Amino acid sequence: MLVALSPYRQNRLFHIQWHFFWLPRCHVGSLGSPAAQGDRAMRRFITSSSARTFRASLATPAHARLGSAAAPSTATTTRAFSGAAPEPPLESVLIANRGEIACRVITTARKMGMRTIAVYSQPEALARHVQLADEAICVGGPNSSESYLDMDNVCAAIEATGAKSVHPGYGFLSENSVFAERVEAMGVAFVGPPSGAIDSMGDKIKSKQIAIDAGVNCIPGFQGVIQDEDDACKVAREVGYPVMIKASAGGGGKGMRIAWNDEEAKEGYRLSTEEAIMSFGDDRLFIEKFIEEPHHIEIQLLADHDGKVVCFPERECSVQRRNQKVLEESPSALLTPEVRSEMCRQAAMLATAVNYRSAGTVEFLADKHGNFYFLEMNTRLQVEHPVTEYVSGVDLVEHMLKIAGKQPLPADLTTESIAKNIKGWALEARVYAEDPFRGFLPSTGSLLDYREPEGCTAFNLESNVRVDSGVREGTEISTYYDPMISKLVTHGATRDECIDRMSDALNRYVILGTAGFAHNASFLADLCRHPRFRRAETPTSFIEEVSAFGVTKLW
Repeated sequence: MLVALSPYRQNRLFHIQWHFFWLPRCHVGSLGSPAAQGDRAMRRFITSSSARTFRASLATPAHARLGSAAAPSTATTTRAFSGAAPEPPLESVLIANRGEIACRVITTARKMGMRTIAVYSQPEALARHVQLADEAICVGGPNSSESYLDMDNVCAAIEATGAKSVHPGYGFLSENSVFAERVEAMGVAFVGPPSGAIDSMGDKIKSKQIAIDAGVNCIPGFQGVIQDEDDACKVAREVGYPVMIKASAGGGGKGMRIAWNDEEAKEGYRLSTEEAIMSFGDDRLFIEKFIEEPHHIEIQLLADHDGKVVCFPERECSVQRRNQKVLEESPSALLTPEVRSEMCRQAAMLATAVNYRSAGTVEFLADKHGNFYFLEMNTRLQVEHPVTEYVSGVDLVEHMLKIAGKQPLPADLTTESIAKNIKGWALEARVYAEDPFRGFLPSTGSLLDYREPEGCTAFNLESNVRVDSGVREGTEISTYYDPMISKLVTHGATRDECIDRMSDALNRYVILGTAGFAHNASFLADLCRHPRFRRAETPTSFIEEVSAFGVTKLW
């Protein structure tokens, strides 16, 4: 069978060969002066064993090396939030991450006049975030443990590039207090909270005690470590079934089990312990009351070095699958203005209690009666931050970079001013390479045809449809990393208009991969048209109740 390659694919194959065969020969030298060459990307390589640094200068801009068909669109690279370009708080920023979040940070940093530095693993030398950055440096092999999670290699990259700040994105090292400490010890600004705040909020038991001491509503439970299965049953009976068994170091829905009786408590203890050890290397568990029909509501905040805390309208993140968020929106149809105000007040109290700075998110569980309880605090930028940017008009990444540069939050940016001027409604759908008909198993392969909805923009608010993505046609979705394809975000004057726009955008989104490749766009479209979602009747059990084997029941 003969396969005709498009000019782009021919060009891409040529450059893959050129890059990997030519680059190693340039480890010991340079092709011209960076000053003479002007705007172009640098390529450096760090070996896993010795963290030695090599430099090879390329004579053309990073995006030009793939030809015009592969160059980032104008919407991706030049459109941004409205307003004049702000003064750069720091000369440069290294983004210790990959994919769409690296592209997101690069876009704002370049708008601010900062030099942007990408890190990449060996298979991702031609990744979109590498092409967008002013410079890029390889930090190791394909496995995350030998590249993006290799703290020694990432720190060596920081030193080799002379980066003045480091943005960790989300995932990987973003909530690692040791990494934050090491960055700060190097005299480099960490674009995130102090290491002490990361450590305090990263431990579920410790963070809950801090919240209680700060006067934040907390779920009733046992403030201690469960010792064994019998202890789990004893504590569960004291708290009162149903209970939630949770890993102290947990996150992303891992190490969590619901128990309705002693037998389930014992099984939950065993399974949660095993999962906690595998995921976090920490087997400590605790138990708290399970809130029935809960909604997952979270408050985005920004805090500066002067102690000012600004809270944003809530995000509703209740549409989840196995405790992983699928659809997120802002504001929530559940909350009244009075509950929103109190939730923001308590989130600010918690941030103040741990001397927080930068962007962070306080998560709550809320019931249908308006009661809410502290769940956890995420000490990083959230995946779903674009919906907050739409309803507030604020570039969260810009303020993170300014805060890292010791700049205060604007005087006119307050919790009250934002709450009085909520700008419509925003909805985000996480588009993944996964097969809904096979239990949402991750899918791998190359994107043969990839076309985002016509008229959309990226990483900004200049359109009512936004696609934040780290992929393009030709990108390979591998087993090494998270299978996210993009975050599709829509905005409307009302919730109904916003959902309609999302449904339309999903229908116009073309994603075609190699044989066997699957994605969840149709599943997301089914959720958006479900009557219960339209009525905002979406507790965290919504997907479990309305779908089976990837098919959504519409009754």
